[in-house]
Amino acid sequence: MFSPGISCLVRGALNPNSFLCRYRCVFTNVSTLGWIHINKYSQQSSHNEPGRYTCYNLPHRTLLKIEGKDTSPFLQGIITNDMELFEVPERRAMYSHMLNVQGRTLYDIMLYSLKEAEEARRGVLLECDTAVKDSILRHLKVYKLRRKVNISPCEDLSVWAVLPQPKAPGQKMAKPDISSPVKALVWGADPRTQAMGWRLVLDSQVNPLDVIASCQHGDIEEYHKHRYAIGLPEGVKDLPPGVALPLESNLVYMQGISFSKGCYIGQELTARTHHTGVVRKRLMPVRLSSPAESLEEGASLNTQSGKPAGKHRAGVGELGLSLIRMAHAKEMLAVKSVDDTTVTLEASVPEWWPKDSKAK
Repeated sequence: MFSPGISCLVRGALNPNSFLCRYRCVFTNVSTLGWIHINKYSQQSSHNEPGRYTCYNLPHRTLLKIEGKDTSPFLQGIITNDMELFEVPERRAMYSHMLNVQGRTLYDIMLYSLKEAEEARRGVLLECDTAVKDSILRHLKVYKLRRKVNISPCEDLSVWAVLPQPKAPGQKMAKPDISSPVKALVWGADPRTQAMGWRLVLDSQVNPLDVIASCQHGDIEEYHKHRYAIGLPEGVKDLPPGVALPLESNLVYMQGISFSKGCYIGQELTARTHHTGVVRKRLMPVRLSSPAESLEEGASLNTQSGKPAGKHRAGVGELGLSLIRMAHAKEMLAVKSVDDTTVTLEASVPEWWPKDSKAK
């Protein structure tokens, strides 16, 4: 007969609450695949237990608003991902990089579609590292030319990450219920990987606990530890502007690039590297024998026999990210700390990477 999700769909169609029932069933099936319009969430009381999720305020991330009828073609020529993905109604967010003409990463960004706006004002919210807000504003204005778009910072908005409490192995991650949908300007799955939970954008005066009843506040350091533990880069420390290469930074694995769209700045080197099928170095999570704070950013890694093995990027405590030559990824590596002592580190392959990459 019917699967549980479909049977609910049929039953819902026969009662006055059909919309809620039908939507909750469909939502269950797609929650990990895309974004759902926040105004269509059930506003019934949450069935999640208090404290099952943790909300992290992200002061290192800020928002810009880009709106106007030329928003999509304007961004299409300067980002690695495909703006046409937003034409799919369920698609509410995407991850992407902006590159320089040499094909190196300048900025890692997230785009959130503002589909509720009228056609002439339709646009996106752009999330970027707070440290490069002024730089990215200048970058956008250089390429704006005569495009009919308006670009402005959103200083009255705040970005939050919502992560579930640790679960038993194999236990699925259920999306938290929203108790006040109208307060959530953006709400949905992090487009990079399911392991990063959900993204939430609120007015700076709004408490996320008033929006997600099953949430509790978390320390930003724990958020960064989670990122480094699973090997996910974010911001200028992990992706130094003009230094990091997008494919070495696992942009493909984070759903942040399209190889079928038209031309964009930095495309030539990126496309050529992709089509050769060879990426000799990758950004990987590492566990260190001493705190990462004792290491200089960009410090050289070596094998036990002294061969060059990569560069260290950043970290918190004993967790970090390093750019590692894949030929030495399974070896114990060493790096000199700022006081000239030797720190050992061991890389691991993230669970969220495609299976074929784990065999390499």
